[in-house]
Amino acid sequence: MTRFLARNLRDWRLQALAGALVLLAMTFVVSTVTLTRNMIDVLAVVDITGSMNVRDYKRPDGTPASRLETAKAALRDLVSRLPCGSRLALGIFTERRPFLLFTPIEVCRDFSPLDGALDALDWRMAWEGDSRISAGLYRSIEMAAGLGTDLIFISDGHEAPPPPSTGGPDFEGKPGVVRGFIVGAGGYGLSQIPKFDDRGRETGFYGETDVQQENRFGPPPADAESRPGYEPRNAPFGATAAHGTEHLSSVREPYLKKLAAETGLSYAHLDGPGGLLAPLMQAATPRPLPGSLDLRPLLGSIALGLLLAVYVVPPLRALRRRGGSPPTSWKKV
Repeated sequence: MTRFLARNLRDWRLQALAGALVLLAMTFVVSTVTLTRNMIDVLAVVDITGSMNVRDYKRPDGTPASRLETAKAALRDLVSRLPCGSRLALGIFTERRPFLLFTPIEVCRDFSPLDGALDALDWRMAWEGDSRISAGLYRSIEMAAGLGTDLIFISDGHEAPPPPSTGGPDFEGKPGVVRGFIVGAGGYGLSQIPKFDDRGRETGFYGETDVQQENRFGPPPADAESRPGYEPRNAPFGATAAHGTEHLSSVREPYLKKLAAETGLSYAHLDGPGGLLAPLMQAATPRPLPGSLDLRPLLGSIALGLLLAVYVVPPLRALRRRGGSPPTSWKKV
């Protein structure tokens, strides 16, 4: 008798049935467990000025992609990877101020409208052609502070008109009050900036005489006295037109890193249509969100799997031994 019981207790089918019975009983005892997950609340502000139309990225098929298109793809990828419970607000930047499109919304429950809003971002939303990056960043920080979120500020750092020789405005806030990072968009080499007409049709590229090459407000630069036609009162910047490369664009990484250091933000370069999750998780504020996990569906599913194994595996083995013919118990009488 003892030998018979020992042999049957070693039968995997009996063990599986016993395990299924135990798991089924546990569903009446165990209900939920408390979990705490770290979520992210962030405001994403995207530069939509003209230089963001420069096509110095590549799509997966190898065709050129603009900085704005790549930034949108990176944000859409980020939203799909953020843990549920995280929230994202969206704003756009042009001239010297950001404009808030919507306040923070949950990334899982509202994924479809959020993804659609990111996809719909367009340079034609710009209300001015200038691009004063530092002023836009400072106001984006104020906006994020008002919303109680962290900040992602995406820009190539190309100011138009260029900053004066004395530099841009100083940051008057407290560095580090708002956490987050600046994302530098664009390649490191100079590229042509597409030019569009009043109807949004591309007509070519900007030339040297199409844009302001030097900011001549404020004190003149240190080399002013060596310029042709210099006169302290009437021509403090010289008498000839300035020459430069402001009609071409690259990511102004040293400038963006300087702004990041002054404001207490981090910096990351946009390498392609992704890669924003890791720097965000490092720079953002962890926000614990209590939650619960119902274990009963999991326990019931495992119990069902054990029962299926007991009643399905042996007939399948018999079918295999018979070379594909159905077992005797399956044949019609």
